[in-house]
Amino acid sequence: MYNGPEHYLDKDAAAGRVMAHARLLLKLSRRFEAVAPAGLRHSAHVANYKLGIIIIHADNGAVAAKIRQLSQRLGNELSKGGVECSGIEVKVQPRQIPCQSTTSTQKPISGKAIGMLRSTTENLPEGPLRKALENLVKRAATTE
Repeated sequence: MYNGPEHYLDKDAAAGRVMAHARLLLKLSRRFEAVAPAGLRHSAHVANYKLGIIIIHADNGAVAAKIRQLSQRLGNELSKGGVECSGIEVKVQPRQIPCQSTTSTQKPISGKAIGMLRSTTENLPEGPLRKALENLVKRAATTE
């Protein structure tokens, strides 16, 4: 009978401890989502649990400050879930958005705009601005 990968991980002592900790974090995460105010549920998450301290990562400083203000109440509520909570530690840790692009996309420039840029470039004295505009016009002309 196949019980999934957890069955094999639970048999090894070290892996079993990791699995138990993962289950505890999952339980704390669900409990946090249930007891945290609506505005904070999606802006913070349980990151770890060490020696009775629940570590929460907040997306920004404002969320972190609010969680710190509510830490006593949140700690009491999280303890009701069956986990000892002697304190909450909050860290600002913005989430990485995997689909967010860090490179810019090239936007097309209309023929009229290219013409205006060319005439502006021709009227500029030699220098870094003129060179930058010449490069822009050259790149824009090759993408049309």
